[in-house]
Amino acid sequence: MDDLKRLKEILLQKSYRKGTFTLTSGKTSDFYIDGKQTTLHAEGAYLCGKLLFEMIRKEPETIDAVGGMTLGADPLVSAVSIVSHLEQAPIPAFIVRKEAKGHGTENYIEGLKNLPEGGRVALVEDVVTTGGTLLQVIDRVEAAGFIVGLVVTVVDRQEGGAEMLAGKGYPLKALYTRESLLS
Repeated sequence: MDDLKRLKEILLQKSYRKGTFTLTSGKTSDFYIDGKQTTLHAEGAYLCGKLLFEMIRKEPETIDAVGGMTLGADPLVSAVSIVSHLEQAPIPAFIVRKEAKGHGTENYIEGLKNLPEGGRVALVEDVVTTGGTLLQVIDRVEAAGFIVGLVVTVVDRQEGGAEMLAGKGYPLKALYTRESLLS
């Protein structure tokens, strides 16, 4: 079985739920994808890291780091970074805080010492609905002097996030869309 098919099995088994749910965006939905159930599963984390790393490696311009908003992106950025090391093409990870650190450096971004100044970064997310979280990450990353070169997600719920991000100049790439995951 190929990696994409196996990850789909894990997502459907561990992360997909039917019912009535309120999403981060405030919208209600008849299904929910709890990405962390897959990204915190050993095989699921590895497959997410491997498949996202493959997407990053295909970019025509070098990606210097991979990051995203805590908490959804934390296991993903770690998985991508570890896989990149195993593939002998290391990409450091960083995490964007929801609130600036209240002490010490007071940074929004953790892992800055590992990032090249002004580098091109890939942003990752487990599930995208409206793209609001990614816009917040983009703003913070660009304010810190980095260039957003790629935006990727495990699942695009196909609820406007990709279109909103593309309209701002950040096309979204996804391992799965709602349609491909549920087909």
